Amino acid sequence: MRIAHIANFYGPTSGGLRTAMHALGSGYLERGHEVLLVVPGPADADEQTPYGRRITVRSPLVPFSGGYRVITRTREVRGILTGFAPDVLEVSDRTTLRSLGGWASARGIPSAFFAHERADGILHANLPSWLDERLPVESMADWHNKGTRRRFTTVVCTTEYARAEFTRAGLESVKVPLGVDLDRFHPRNANAEVRARYVSAGESLVLMASRLSKEKHPELAIEAVRLLTERGRKVRLVSAGTGNIETQMRVLAKGLPVTFLGFVTDATLFAQLLASADAVVAPGPIETFGLAALEALASGTPAVVNAASALPEVVGDAGEAAGGTPEAFADALEAVLARDADERREASRARAETMPWSATVERMLALHHASLSAIEEERHPGRN
Repeated sequence: MRIAHIANFYGPTSGGLRTAMHALGSGYLERGHEVLLVVPGPADADEQTPYGRRITVRSPLVPFSGGYRVITRTREVRGILTGFAPDVLEVSDRTTLRSLGGWASARGIPSAFFAHERADGILHANLPSWLDERLPVESMADWHNKGTRRRFTTVVCTTEYARAEFTRAGLESVKVPLGVDLDRFHPRNANAEVRARYVSAGESLVLMASRLSKEKHPELAIEAVRLLTERGRKVRLVSAGTGNIETQMRVLAKGLPVTFLGFVTDATLFAQLLASADAVVAPGPIETFGLAALEALASGTPAVVNAASALPEVVGDAGEAAGGTPEAFADALEAVLARDADERREASRARAETMPWSATVERMLALHHASLSAIEEERHPGRN
């Protein structure tokens, strides 16, 4: 099977989307399929990677996005797809690439749209408050989602939280949870030397592996640390990530036990940080999955997550869900840190082991085979 996956907002610091594309691509390759990835970048490129052939299309930066790019040369993308002749198409984008579902449909190619984010969540997070209060955001999201559903054979959501806005609009979708690399992220990566770089004896290490952008609400974690410090709790927050509000977050954290690492490019160091932390905090309220939290669990580290997001579905009993206030996050962090260290490590790892990437790959392949069979049955009734 030839599988093409097209995405925007893909780059060196794009986190979950990039990780998911790579994991799916390598999984498809391991099972004997041919893979093409088409992504935006600063210059055109065509290369072979461990997760498939990757064609990079020179694309403009999105203003105030922290370095993300969006493909505007969609005619060229259609040409690339025509040359590859995919059996199935996967699309991870709500903007310029959404029309590719129609391109695939016109050619009898089944397509899967990945809802990596909620449309209503994006609108709420980015509209000015005065406008957000006046616009019918949910109705606008429903309209957008209905248009998406018409274009694609299948809408794939990673959690029930992500599916909810499609269900609200009476639209069908399929739940396919993402996964985690259980070998790369493991409790054995805990490293005393790495931990000692950031905390002293008796101090708790809390890691925030998140993009520093408005919709991620990193200020909740910083203010929670302020409250914990006022309560006499010895804790240090280490932020692994960058974004367009990093400067503001540094100002907010002035005088607090907060360390900013920027985006951690060293994969080994990142895995060591996850396994060496006492807790990971994920304050974003509109996360539809939260791969960093799952990677923390695989590393034996519990996660404190925003109760409004999909993450409570992901972490289960291996963490704590907090309301969207600094006080709630401070309380949840204290609850997690009060647990027995060995018990919380074992519970976290056990939860992650229920979600390997292999399961995600197999579910997607089953979905694609079913779509291809349905098209074949439509063309040749009774043959199957």
